[in-house]
Amino acid sequence: MTRPVPTKKECDRLQEAHAGRKWRRWGTYLSLRQWGTVREDYSAGGDAWRYLTYEDAIARAYRWGEDGLLGISDNRGLVHFAPALWNESDPILKERLFGLSGPEGNHGEDVKEVYYFLDGTPTHSYAKAIYKYPQRRFPCEDIREAAARAGRNVREPEIWDFGVFDDDAYFDVVVEYAKVDVEDVIIRLTVTNRGRTAAPVHLLPTIWFRNTWSWQEPVLEDSFFWAESPKRGHRTIAMQQTHLGARRLYIEAPAHQASEEGPELLFTENETNFELLNGTPNRTPYTKDAFHRYVIAGETTAVNPEKRGSKAAAHVRWVLGPGESKVMHLRFTDTRLEAPFSDIGALFEERIADANAFYDGIMPCGLSQEERAVYRQAMAGLLWTKQFYYFDVDRWLRGDPAYPAPPPERLNGRNNDWRSLYNSEILSVPDKWEFPWYAAWDLAFHCVPFALIDAEFARTQLTLLLREWYMHPNGRLPAYEWAFGDVNPPVHAWAALRVYQIERRMTGHLDRPFLESVFHKLMLNFTWWVNRKDADGKNVFEGGFLGLDNIGVFDRSNALPEGGTLEQADATSWMGMYCLNLLSMSLELARENPSYQDVANKYFEHFLYIARAMNGNPSSRFGKDKKKAMKEGEDSVCLWDEEDGFFYDVLRLPGNQYAPLKVRSMVGIIPLFAVETVDDELLQQFPAFVKRVRWFVVNRPELGAYLAQFQGFGQAGPGGRHILSLVGPERLVRILRRVLDENEFLSPYGIRSLSRVHRDKPYSLAINGAMHQVAYEPGESGSGLFGGNSNWRGPIWFPVNYLLIEALQKYHHFYGDELKVECPTGSGKWMNLWDVSSELSRRLASLFLRGKDGRRPIDGSQEKLERDPHFRDYLIFPEYFHGDTGAGLGANHQTGWTALVAKLLQQSPLWREREKEK
Repeated sequence: MTRPVPTKKECDRLQEAHAGRKWRRWGTYLSLRQWGTVREDYSAGGDAWRYLTYEDAIARAYRWGEDGLLGISDNRGLVHFAPALWNESDPILKERLFGLSGPEGNHGEDVKEVYYFLDGTPTHSYAKAIYKYPQRRFPCEDIREAAARAGRNVREPEIWDFGVFDDDAYFDVVVEYAKVDVEDVIIRLTVTNRGRTAAPVHLLPTIWFRNTWSWQEPVLEDSFFWAESPKRGHRTIAMQQTHLGARRLYIEAPAHQASEEGPELLFTENETNFELLNGTPNRTPYTKDAFHRYVIAGETTAVNPEKRGSKAAAHVRWVLGPGESKVMHLRFTDTRLEAPFSDIGALFEERIADANAFYDGIMPCGLSQEERAVYRQAMAGLLWTKQFYYFDVDRWLRGDPAYPAPPPERLNGRNNDWRSLYNSEILSVPDKWEFPWYAAWDLAFHCVPFALIDAEFARTQLTLLLREWYMHPNGRLPAYEWAFGDVNPPVHAWAALRVYQIERRMTGHLDRPFLESVFHKLMLNFTWWVNRKDADGKNVFEGGFLGLDNIGVFDRSNALPEGGTLEQADATSWMGMYCLNLLSMSLELARENPSYQDVANKYFEHFLYIARAMNGNPSSRFGKDKKKAMKEGEDSVCLWDEEDGFFYDVLRLPGNQYAPLKVRSMVGIIPLFAVETVDDELLQQFPAFVKRVRWFVVNRPELGAYLAQFQGFGQAGPGGRHILSLVGPERLVRILRRVLDENEFLSPYGIRSLSRVHRDKPYSLAINGAMHQVAYEPGESGSGLFGGNSNWRGPIWFPVNYLLIEALQKYHHFYGDELKVECPTGSGKWMNLWDVSSELSRRLASLFLRGKDGRRPIDGSQEKLERDPHFRDYLIFPEYFHGDTGAGLGANHQTGWTALVAKLLQQSPLWREREKEK
């Protein structure tokens, strides 16, 4: 019999999930790419892209994960479901997305398929996505050849350039998932022919186990599917698995289908076809690529006639006329059902209504219909880019008992000093094809929009990276799988504080246990930074890479010319910001535990040391003799350039030689991020903290000079607040003069990462006859650093723009309407800093909104995306944006940090209200 439809709404499900009910067990956790990842690379030299290729993936069983086309899995990555397709033109079954590997792309790796994440709820009670499947042969080799011919100064070849969508010869494949209950998921696959002629399509909804048995001795096979006897109206694939138990996948078989048996059920094993790949015997005749061989090559012996295996599919062939749609329903559940599809329509309608109600309750009033669509698709992408991530580095280095030992070179190769790292959780990843692995600073930004819809998940993500099986024993956070030891900006504390504050504002809940837990781990990470990235103990930091990729003159991850070191304005500023984040957390915790006032003093004092190192003594200038400066007690060459009114990195060479790197870039804007305001009323609750601060200011006047308006704690600003920042009002205004100059940083779509002044005047530096140069590149980079797919020499990046907006709001909290700047510079229009932040927010949001010409800037010049009714309402969320046109670039589904647009849209009704008042 059919179970009744539960009436729980999404907020109820979230509360139950918080109480321990496993609403999150099943979700859109299946990666879009597992091939070409570090985890699957067992080569001697660490050549992950070539070790397991796109072509290999059809026949080789993965070790650490799975991939598929818009699929789902459980939260341990044991069982996966995804549709597979064939258009009778491609040489292979469409089981995963094609893209260029890093070495193949003229601008690095890049997915070359068209798909969109359309909807989703936090418990994955409803999820919807669409894939655009060409009816013509997919041009894999044409794309590769075009990229190989193109240099770095030519844009990436895209799928639109190869005619596969001409005459609308494609299928829309809409994938929807809805939960009836915790262990009961219904699936709707809708295929529509958008072409002008009838076209065939094969649909193979596929379910399979991750191969967990081949890597150990003895091989233990405890996961399998089998076909149950067909019933009227449906076919059944039964399942048994040790952890998940018995389940069934029901496949709808309507009576009008030509075959009385309904869809054909196919079975094989998720095992490598060694005979195909390297000519060695297979362990089983039924291998991972069996469905490909059966459907395309007609190889009937490829599938198991006993209808049993670790991989199964239902196979149908449809011929769809122009505009015609067909639907297949499936149901995956732990309960035996006699009529699994009797209420399928009502179930989907209820979950869609739940999703609508959930977002209606979260989105602010006053959003336009278009803004609501942007908000919701941003959240959908954020939810769809959750992924099961499994990686035991120690075992990966040592190899598995049932396989030959990996080459010994690996023991001294990539990530060999991260043997303590063991990951096996659902994580928010930047992009499930281009970056199907977590990245520390990306994830921190993801958690801010996540806090708007699922604060518990955001807290869990931030906590995970601080666990002992993620954090290095020395306190370092893992960066990303290609190099866990790279250094990302330390924004974890900022993210934890913001998640705490957002949840408090939205629900009134104060999760101090979470804040206290992460605070203690962050103190370890802060200590690692101080011990490892401040080489001379002078509070000037050499963070290296810091996520800004190719922004500088040199590759900051590697050794610098002539054995030099880089005193980094951004690294030092990030640490100033880190101090203030930990100071704020200390004071928040001190509300209930006064002992945290002592810790707050530590970070207050450390901030002053960093402020002094950043700004130098008042008399210090770059031209000052270093030896004389040291005699006068200066710790380092000042990073502030008085003549330019900007912060720069300084290259320190042997022999006390110092050279400012006068590149006007985001590096010099990041000092603005280190700002915090404290309400005077709150401050009075911490007399011990205030007493120690006053002592420090009186007895260390050379440091007290950097307190700006924070002095004495008796002179609050116009809004009754005190301020701590790396820049005082004069330098703040001077920096903003450049930031808000449309000939420098200010784009119609946000703040560029490099000043446009370097378009006509590239920065050049000669060292021992070698010339190093940085020029403004608003789009794709001509540099090969970091694979070339991530350009910081001109484009607009959401995360740093977002931090700048937050910083400007904090400055306004202190200075109020009294401090105004010209925006844009030279326009004659003067704004307070809150209005400047709103203007930047408006420009960033406009990337996704149609302008007066009816076009979205992110779509660039692609006419089809703007005019075609089957494309124009679907959004991508790119990694970054062209500095002049706003066109989306880089990874085109990096919804993680680009989903910050939803947080900006939270305030859009306020922008309009302020504009009306003016």
